[in-house]
Amino acid sequence: MTITPFNHLICPLDGQPLLMQQNSWRCANGHSFDNARQGYVHLLPVQNKRSLAPGDSKEMVAARQRFLNAGHYQPIAAAVVQAVAETVNTQGEGIETQPGIKEPFACLDAGCGEGYYLRQLEACLPGRKHEQQLSLVGLDIAKPAVLAAAKQSKTTRWLVASNANIPLADGSLGCILSLFGFPVYPEFRRVLRPGGRVMVVDAGPDHLRELREVIYPVLKPEVDKPNASEAPPGFQTIGRQTINFSLALVGEGAIADLLAMTPHFYRAKAEGLARAAALGELQVTVDVRLTVLETTPGDGASAPSAALK
Repeated sequence: MTITPFNHLICPLDGQPLLMQQNSWRCANGHSFDNARQGYVHLLPVQNKRSLAPGDSKEMVAARQRFLNAGHYQPIAAAVVQAVAETVNTQGEGIETQPGIKEPFACLDAGCGEGYYLRQLEACLPGRKHEQQLSLVGLDIAKPAVLAAAKQSKTTRWLVASNANIPLADGSLGCILSLFGFPVYPEFRRVLRPGGRVMVVDAGPDHLRELREVIYPVLKPEVDKPNASEAPPGFQTIGRQTINFSLALVGEGAIADLLAMTPHFYRAKAEGLARAAALGELQVTVDVRLTVLETTPGDGASAPSAALK
């Protein structure tokens, strides 16, 4: 399996296909988006931003990069890679856009951060026996995250964009990763081919419990969410597993990096953050749920669009 560029981008302003002309992506209506020299494309129009600098800050991105590159979440990455490999096995070849011409199997990380999980795919999947091509796309609303990702991998298509308006052609993807992120299922369904899959990783009830016990005076009881186990409209659940392991963090830096890459960094009060900063080591539980969703037949699942032909 070889990694090939993903080129089926659409204009975030009018939805028209984007074509590469010199060093810019242009649509038929004249909208143009430059390929940044660092290796990404900025497809988040200013009118779609909710703040001047949406998403994670440069400091949060750096903390996540240090923590993940240390291998602390490698069991999660291994489970995601296996789920994608099973999807490739099931779906087989990529989309046939013209007789005898097939597109690579394409995978999007929707909320890619600094690109750790796509780098794991890039490292593991090409070594498998499948004689086909693979395209990887990383999307994040935070420019510092995409910039960090682009510096570490040149084979993935990196985009500054939003899950609410994914600038990819209809039916152009075989699978999507939504890892500790904010899934937008109608958009996911639009860009997935029929039978396409979404791998969702969410925190379980015991995730980082020991850290939460340090920073909060009292932990709120878990509240059962109505219909939490039901698949979103247009999808069916075909797999679910729990990934649970204990993580030994030694040193203030590792603990601080973990805290900085979670929403608890903003939710906790100053005294709770101070208690965490005083720790020299911490044994913490990692408890996450990996759910695999597949598109169901009917309205919404997209056949390859004109942008693929």
